[in-house]
Amino acid sequence: MGGGRHNNFDALRLVAATSVVFSHSFLIVEGTQDHEWLIWLTGNQSILGLVGVFVFFAISGFLVTQSFEETGDARRFLAKRALRIFPGLFVATVLSALVLAPVVTTLSPSAFLSSPAPWEYVLGNTLLDQTVHELPGVMFVNNPVGLEINGSLWTLRLEFTMYLMVLALGVLRLLTVRAALLLVAFGMVCLRFNMLDELEKWGWFFQLLSGWGWLVGFFAAGMVLYKLRHTRIFDGRIALLALAGLVLSVPLRQFILLFPLFGCYLALWLALTPRLPVIPAARFGDLSYGIYIYGWPAEQAVIWLFGGRGGVVAGVSARLAGGGRTRLLVLAPGRAPGSPPEAGDQAFTGGHPSRRWRRGQSRH
Repeated sequence: MGGGRHNNFDALRLVAATSVVFSHSFLIVEGTQDHEWLIWLTGNQSILGLVGVFVFFAISGFLVTQSFEETGDARRFLAKRALRIFPGLFVATVLSALVLAPVVTTLSPSAFLSSPAPWEYVLGNTLLDQTVHELPGVMFVNNPVGLEINGSLWTLRLEFTMYLMVLALGVLRLLTVRAALLLVAFGMVCLRFNMLDELEKWGWFFQLLSGWGWLVGFFAAGMVLYKLRHTRIFDGRIALLALAGLVLSVPLRQFILLFPLFGCYLALWLALTPRLPVIPAARFGDLSYGIYIYGWPAEQAVIWLFGGRGGVVAGVSARLAGGGRTRLLVLAPGRAPGSPPEAGDQAFTGGHPSRRWRRGQSRH
């Protein structure tokens, strides 16, 4: 049911990636997302890029659960998940730190490359540690995110944490509907009460735990729907109720809290309903990863070239063009451009740490 030929997961991922692109355009060009469209529509509750993140995690919950059950071997599952993330991530960090940054930095190339920061950036971010996220002398534009080399990488370690969660549940034979429903409930409690926030001051592990708690409800919603896929859960009437619930969540000021229930269901219904024609969105490979992982530095480069005067359209164009082309640089082993994704192909996300949103800020 998760195969690329009979559903619209590829198209949905491309739409989600584009939403992140559009949202980041405001942030990079204007230094704020106060004027982003979904901010207006939801009364400052969420940006469109954050919705893209939620959709990505719901897709991933569905497909990664499927991948574990179809792989049947814990080591093979983990190897497949690692190969989906790390090769492309390594290339992206090398291009950012050792190709783009030396051009932008105010330091001489020799001084820049002799400092430990670019090498620490490549190693740390490839290993999903975003401690080093700025580089010496590198400022793309004079605004709050002008120093950020790649502000989208934070979600990758949270996604990989979700993979480890599925692995642990599967090995323990707890990969069940009941466990997934409990995770949805726990995630919604974390969204409502921010109950893991106070743990962040205790170090990186608790920061990771806090981020996991904030996003696990969306991922687990995909797990639930995968487990129920052979029932009549994907029904047009239920989709209409979910749409109504999502619309009502806006005036109720609960848009993000209720998105695991309504938004994630709608996204997966759109991907799986036979009522819609299959869109060949992966004709040239899965471009969503490339748009995500190479997009931020490409957009920063464009606005730097324009002397800080780039527009939203220029930024979007850079992310789509740069991300789409560079996605083909690193494909998972055995995957040719244009081939349908395997079950469990991860969904890639973008944004800034979710705790900023939990503190009520209107940008990420």
